[in-house]
Amino acid sequence: MFDEFAAIKKRIKQREKVLKAWADMKPNDKTRIQQDMQKDHQSVLLKEAQVTGDERQQIFSLRREIEEQEQRFQQADGIAFQKRVKKLAPKPNIVKNTILAFLVGGAICMLGQIIYDLFANSGLTEKNASAATAAALVFGGAFLTGLGVYDVLGKFAGAGSIVPITGFANSVAASALEFKREGFIYGVGARLFTVAGPVIVYGTVVSIFIGLIYYLVR
Repeated sequence: MFDEFAAIKKRIKQREKVLKAWADMKPNDKTRIQQDMQKDHQSVLLKEAQVTGDERQQIFSLRREIEEQEQRFQQADGIAFQKRVKKLAPKPNIVKNTILAFLVGGAICMLGQIIYDLFANSGLTEKNASAATAAALVFGGAFLTGLGVYDVLGKFAGAGSIVPITGFANSVAASALEFKREGFIYGVGARLFTVAGPVIVYGTVVSIFIGLIYYLVR
């Protein structure tokens, strides 16, 4: 038994030496090493169930050592995967994305101004025209989300589509569409503000603090 445990400890040390080069190893070599770790783990578990006393404590320590090594290899796998993803992921064109966001966001705001002017020229007061404009933009954002148009706009414009009113409508409507299969209570009702909820909560909290600061310093 002690010879077997000595051999397992030797293999543990050998595996530690290849841990640093884990990301560059071939898949077949990785699979072989992982299988060896699993075999050692299973062997130690079997022996641990068969003995008692001091021997059991020694085997327990050996088992923990193997499990910790398995965790280190899993972490190395995760790091290697992230590096591979980062290397293969397309790099965003920041200048292009900024220009598109500015143009599309500005166009949505200009559309809102046009709608406001139409309501104001039709005889509505400034307050009522603002409310009607907000309602029209919310309806438009939700309606286009239902048609799938706003998602296409979001892929094209990026942050430019997250203009407060239409972006809010999109986040609410998108959540409702995504979870409607779960029913109107536990689906739409419970998940309606999954995306918009944090914005509302933190927006409200920040506005309260700003209001308090304004009240104290005015």
